[in-house]
Amino acid sequence: MTSNSSRVLPWLIYPAVITVAFALFALLQWSGAPLILSTYVPVLATAAFVTLLESKYPHRADWRPPGAEVRTDLTFMVIVQLAFPPLVGFLFAYALIRPAAALDLPIARIWPHGWPIWIQAVLMVLAVDFLRYWLHRAAHENDTLWRLHSVHHSVEQLYWLNTARFHPLEKALQMAFDSLPFLLMRVDPVVLALYYIAYATNGFFQHCNIELRYGPLNYIVGSAETHRWHHSRLPRESNANYGNTVIVWDLLFGTWYLPKAREVDQLGLQDPEYPKSFLRLMRAPFAR
Repeated sequence: MTSNSSRVLPWLIYPAVITVAFALFALLQWSGAPLILSTYVPVLATAAFVTLLESKYPHRADWRPPGAEVRTDLTFMVIVQLAFPPLVGFLFAYALIRPAAALDLPIARIWPHGWPIWIQAVLMVLAVDFLRYWLHRAAHENDTLWRLHSVHHSVEQLYWLNTARFHPLEKALQMAFDSLPFLLMRVDPVVLALYYIAYATNGFFQHCNIELRYGPLNYIVGSAETHRWHHSRLPRESNANYGNTVIVWDLLFGTWYLPKAREVDQLGLQDPEYPKSFLRLMRAPFAR
């Protein structure tokens, strides 16, 4: 990397890739592509970009994951993030969403369906993050929830794929906060798609091992620079920056944390014997 690009690229990478992702969604929708294709193509493209950028411009060489960690996180991605949500969504639909629709409950009229789609998407990001903020914060303050959430904090090298490392029970809780209320309110599928793109692509960057600079965006989005502190091995540093897509609720409720002039040190849990393999991580919350 030349001296000029080394100064400029860290500031441009995040906004450029996120802009491309949403532009790709808009282009696919304009061309008449199915919504599922318009949603997943930008997400997969972002994952490919982030993978390439991690190899070319790593933030820290010691965060390059060993093969065993990559295999574990790939398993989490396939099982917990791709296969598990449709099952939970089916249960939600069968047990709650269809009965609510049949009863025509007033919850569906809470959402501002007449607003422009992109404004509804921004509102959904803020609303989901408000709910997820309190769930995430509770996971750090409640022992039972922490047993589940510690699976996510078991990573000792941050790279984009470990955004998938969540216990399925915690994933189900998250979906009860970030999916169920909005399905009950019958939010437009395009709004749901835009939220998912924002959540997924920003999550890849949150956990990435890329040399990035966010500047003022550290006060708006859940950035890599703030989220690295959330994965610190020291609780006084990791009990902060709970925001997922945005960071505004941390600013409002006093949990925003970004020290200047120093980098986060060790990541992960203080238990050196905490499991590493997928199956043992599935059992870890229930072990003594």
